[in-house]
Amino acid sequence: MKGDHTNTQNTITKSDLLCAKGKPKLDLVWQSLQDEAHRIASSEHRLAALMQDIFISRKSIASSVAARLTRKLAREDMVGDELLPLLQEILIEHPDLVSSMASDLIAIYERDPACLSLAQPLLYYKGFLALATYRLGHQMWKNGRYDLAYYFQSLASEVFGVDIHPAAQLGCGIFLDHATGVVIGETSIIEDNVSILHEVTLGGTGKASGNRHPIVRSGVMIGAGSKILGRVEIGTGSKIGAGSVVLDDVPPHKTVAGVPAIVVGTSPSENPAKAMDQSL
Repeated sequence: MKGDHTNTQNTITKSDLLCAKGKPKLDLVWQSLQDEAHRIASSEHRLAALMQDIFISRKSIASSVAARLTRKLAREDMVGDELLPLLQEILIEHPDLVSSMASDLIAIYERDPACLSLAQPLLYYKGFLALATYRLGHQMWKNGRYDLAYYFQSLASEVFGVDIHPAAQLGCGIFLDHATGVVIGETSIIEDNVSILHEVTLGGTGKASGNRHPIVRSGVMIGAGSKILGRVEIGTGSKIGAGSVVLDDVPPHKTVAGVPAIVVGTSPSENPAKAMDQSL
């Protein structure tokens, strides 16, 4: 997938991991996670117990994600013995969540040159872990379990420094790069295959109610520190320059930058989210 991978997974390509319709091949993703866990366990004995708990002793991506999040989120409010079965239950009952999480793993592996395996984001990347926590909270929200959804939003904000309202609607293949300080408001809509860097805000304006947060179409890349405010639409394949404040709609395949943001050119890539080109 990425030419600079130096580990045993450097023969894996995006076409290997995705079906013709763009859905992840969960069996191949799981096998890749298992292979990497065995490699780490054999090369770093101090991590062997972690690999055993998160991957080697598990039977599926669902149980692996549940185990990792339990280690991160368990506390006196909800201890691990309560949290783990809750997360497993939700993921088993809603396999679409597992598919979305696998797509997020593939997106990170594809777009981040620092990511050397599919296992790395699940083990170490708070952007992925915060997004996985959001996905579970969003399912709780859809099931009418609002207090529990808010509880998980609060945990993600406290532990990962990422605040995503559980009612927000996020597609799959989302990459939160570094992720620190990302805020996504209640009525935000983010389509598939979007890349968002750290300290980005998708916020409302004033005390308006109703649909008051941005809509981000597919293929968009939002640069670090950008603030997108109000019910504005960020068009397909557009790019938001770092530090911009966006108050108006952005046409498809355009690059905007500045405070307030204005169009400064056409996106050099058809899909800026995948290209991850920060230049203007």
